[in-house]
This record gives sequence, structure tokens and C-alpha cells, in this order.
Amino acid sequence: MSKGKFAVGTLFGAAIGLLAGVLTAPKSGKETRAELKAKAEVLKGEATQKVEKVQTKANEVADDVKDKAAVATQEARAKAEDIKVRTERAIDGAKKGFTSNK
Repeated sequence: MSKGKFAVGTLFGAAIGLLAGVLTAPKSGKETRAELKAKAEVLKGEATQKVEKVQTKANEVADDVKDKAAVATQEARAKAEDIKVRTERAIDGAKKGFTSNK
């Protein structure tokens, strides 16, 4: 189970438990609605914080992937250039060897 699914399940369970507790409490409708509104604001704030945290982490991961891709691209280009140079040298050497044998 992923951490994200566990967190969502925990929040959902907490919300259901809170709602059940509030609805079964011996309070007037006005008091119950006020309490529900206050709790909803708290949950909204917590959810907003978690979303911001996840967005920040996602951005960090994306930046890391971009950096690693750039490094890998540079390394691949350097290796390709090295292979090109070696191939050209091998061709030149073969040409020289072929012409000197005549």
C-alpha cells in the first residue's frame, strides 16, 4: 500500500468518525452546524497543507529527473563524439595501410 493511499484512507476515516461523533452528540442543530463548519475548515486547511507538500515534493523530483536527464544526455553526446573520433582514426589508418601496401 502506498503512503498516499494510506494518508487518503486515514483522512477519510477521520472525517467519517468526526461526522458520526458530531451527529450523535446531544447538541442543537445550530451548534452542530457550527461545529461541522469549524471542523470542515480545519480539515480543509490540513488538506491544503498536504497538497502543497505533495506539490513541492513532486517539483523536487521533477527537477532531479531533469538534472539527471541533462547529465545523461551530455555523457551520451561525449561518448558518441569519442566513438566518431575513433572511427575516423580507424578509417584513416585503414586507408593509409591500404595505400602503402600498393
